[in-house]
Amino acid sequence: MAAPLPNAKIPVTVVVPVKNEERNLPKCLSRLGRFAEVVVVDSGSTDRTEAIAREAGAEYLLFKWDGHFPKKRNWVLLHRTFQTPWILFLDADEYLDESFVRELEVTLPNSTHDGYWIYYSNFFMGKELRHGSPMRKLALIRNGAGLYERIDENEWSKLDMEVHEHPVLKGSVGQLCATIEHNDYKGLHAYIARHNDYSSWEAARYAKLMSTPEAWSHFTAVQRKKYRSLARWWLAPAYFVHSYIVKRGFLDGCAGLAFAIMKAIYFFQIRLKIVERQASSTHAK
Repeated sequence: MAAPLPNAKIPVTVVVPVKNEERNLPKCLSRLGRFAEVVVVDSGSTDRTEAIAREAGAEYLLFKWDGHFPKKRNWVLLHRTFQTPWILFLDADEYLDESFVRELEVTLPNSTHDGYWIYYSNFFMGKELRHGSPMRKLALIRNGAGLYERIDENEWSKLDMEVHEHPVLKGSVGQLCATIEHNDYKGLHAYIARHNDYSSWEAARYAKLMSTPEAWSHFTAVQRKKYRSLARWWLAPAYFVHSYIVKRGFLDGCAGLAFAIMKAIYFFQIRLKIVERQASSTHAK
């Protein structure tokens, strides 16, 4: 295989879904000059997000969710015509480096996969967490290979973007070696508020899954294990032990301890909200 031409555009469209991301977006966009297309999809920001996107030369799309399918990522997949064979979904607090870009250059031209799992290096309270449970997401997909899973959530979801939904693809999925940096500069207040919303969403989705077993058909083994465990009392402490002790999160010092505790609290919140919903449902009968 011939080596890629120096400074040639990589045939990938990077899609950055945002809302009020003026703090993180400049650094994110500054790393994307090698890509054929960059698209910022905005849920109606009230800060300088739009101006930052346009100043960086990105295509800017305004998204207004009506509470029904599709949400943000599926909306852009369905309504925009992509000129590249690959699409990379990147959050505003995620940053690419040269090793990641180089791996895409080498890997994608002869790839037979329809998507790639990507691991990311996580920062918490200003420190990179080099240990603990690894984090990954299926964020690089072949154009036309599929959509994010569709969940019937018209009556209960307030999140306009696919957060925990995964792409459902036609073909095989590979794994990239290089990581991306995940480093949110908004601080703990934003982190806690975001995970409060996420835990409510997970509790509501759990209730929906219990009544629609056919929805489990496209789940990965990890997803099935997760949703079978969400209502269990032991999930939060089990996560803490696995991440902090088994995966040696303790080697990350105070930040590693704080992160393991906050993630355990997150799973505990989900369980409590599931229990609360079940009790409310019983009392309503």
